[in-house]
Amino acid sequence: MVDSKATKEHLGCGVPATAEWPKPRLVVSACLGFADVRYDGSRIPNALIEALKPYVEFLPICPEMAIGLGVPRPPIRLVETGEGIRLLQPDMRQDLTETMRRFSESFLSQVGEVDGLILKSRSPSCAPRDARVYTESGKGTSGGRRAGLFAEAARRFFPNVPIEDEGRLTNRELREHFLTVIFALARLRCAIREGRIRSLMNFHARYKFLLMAYNQKALRELGRLLANPEHLPVQEVFQRYAILFRSALSHPPRRPAVVNALMHGMGYVSARLTSREKAHFLDLLMDYREGRAPLSAPLRLLQSWAIRFEESYLLEQAFFEPFPRPLISLEDSGKGRPSRER
Repeated sequence: MVDSKATKEHLGCGVPATAEWPKPRLVVSACLGFADVRYDGSRIPNALIEALKPYVEFLPICPEMAIGLGVPRPPIRLVETGEGIRLLQPDMRQDLTETMRRFSESFLSQVGEVDGLILKSRSPSCAPRDARVYTESGKGTSGGRRAGLFAEAARRFFPNVPIEDEGRLTNRELREHFLTVIFALARLRCAIREGRIRSLMNFHARYKFLLMAYNQKALRELGRLLANPEHLPVQEVFQRYAILFRSALSHPPRRPAVVNALMHGMGYVSARLTSREKAHFLDLLMDYREGRAPLSAPLRLLQSWAIRFEESYLLEQAFFEPFPRPLISLEDSGKGRPSRER
């Protein structure tokens, strides 16, 4: 068991476990409540982004405005041509493909470290996955959808950093996964910035149960990396850890793995529970695994036992509170629901 006193010391960037959260750095489409930059001169208010503002460092950008297209402006669209997918402004007979690609490369190479992106759905520049592709004749769509040019470049620059659109984030599971990852990456950035292996070990101890739920293989590999049997330079350990950690959290966890993490947590308190308490917890786990109960049901019960028995190692786990509590919302559109093993 990791020394709980060491774990409490700090979480990176001098932020203690009970203090405010390190702020994730998020690139965001400027039209999502920041500026009147849509093609018609409007903006789109977004409740999640408003809720995030006290906790996040936003980096708003409108690629269309950045390449010199004013507001209002004739629409642009992705068009399937004999030369591949092009970004065209039909009314002005302009091909903006290379201009947009050059801007995207320039902006993304200079923006610094980011922990995630929230981009405008269906946008030919920003959409992470659902920009409509038109036929060259302009009389209809090809039936395909794909990432916009800016979002496509962002995936190349920031592999395994979460990139979502505002529509999919109305789905509760996707939203909670996104929030979990961006706040984890912000803490990891801070721990690495301190430049001490101990800071990274404290971070790893805090995220053990979360990693267990997301990717047990990666948890073991990260542990071996921290042990550093090859005597790698510290900076190389930091770099490898960050790459592997981001990869481990790149997909939402599957229910069986989450159940395993909960069972592991129960092991810390089971000797002090009654038979009926254990049976009730196991019933909740089955209900969660079969989709009849939310994760919060067994999670909060386990957390209450950790409080009752003063099990400090459990209470320090990010698994119980992976992002600020005020961001918890029960709203769920079901849009883009992930497929998850049971």
